[in-house]
Amino acid sequence: MAGTTVVAPQLKPSLLAALVLALLLTSAMAANYWNSGTATFYGGADGSGTMGGACGYDNLYNAGYGVLNAALSQVLFNDGASCGQCYSIRCDASRSVWCKPGTSVTVTATNLCPPNYALPNGGWCGPPRPHFDMSQPAWENIGVYRGGIIPVLYQRVSCSRQGGVRFRITGSKYFQLVLITNVAGSGSVQSMSVKGTSTGWIAMTRNWGAQWQSNSALLTQALSFTVTSTAGQTLYINNVVPAWWDLGMTFATNAQFDY
Repeated sequence: MAGTTVVAPQLKPSLLAALVLALLLTSAMAANYWNSGTATFYGGADGSGTMGGACGYDNLYNAGYGVLNAALSQVLFNDGASCGQCYSIRCDASRSVWCKPGTSVTVTATNLCPPNYALPNGGWCGPPRPHFDMSQPAWENIGVYRGGIIPVLYQRVSCSRQGGVRFRITGSKYFQLVLITNVAGSGSVQSMSVKGTSTGWIAMTRNWGAQWQSNSALLTQALSFTVTSTAGQTLYINNVVPAWWDLGMTFATNAQFDY
């Protein structure tokens, strides 16, 4: 109608930024770009040998990841920054007779396959090779057991998890190591901070894998965390750890990443 001005609703800057990041991640996935690499398997038919590893997740069921997992070669592991990320993997049937054509599997990065480590089934993880040493249950979704090592196509994908992120606290009276698990969305963590009842926000540093360190004496204080994913989303999780916490305890939350 002539003379009428329609004003679009204004989004808050934080919401707008979140929407832009979500659209960028969606666009990247929609591009459906596949990279070339190789894959082997380890850990036995039940995947029990894949528990623990260089990300620090220990029991992968308790961490929310199960046995569909993989150890990444150094070029993909990125000094632990890739811990928790998800990858869709399929065997490249154009290059191997040991593929199960038309199949794919999504795995979580939970371990490091050390460079120049000679695997029993013939693979290797030396740089700059993109290589996945997958759990046997995951690998057998896409490859024939006798194949040992297969060429694969892979892409990073969004992670889906049940429930919220979890925090496990170890360390000592004078410093804390916080393991964050069950991370959805990008699956990996870019930065973390912790706040006690009697402190301000304290920036944490990655100690190793998915373990983040605070050099503060926080025992007897309730703890809150801010966690930023590698996709840029930040969760503010207040008072998730009660003041009576002790070393070795794990605390589950209802907070989860969307992207």
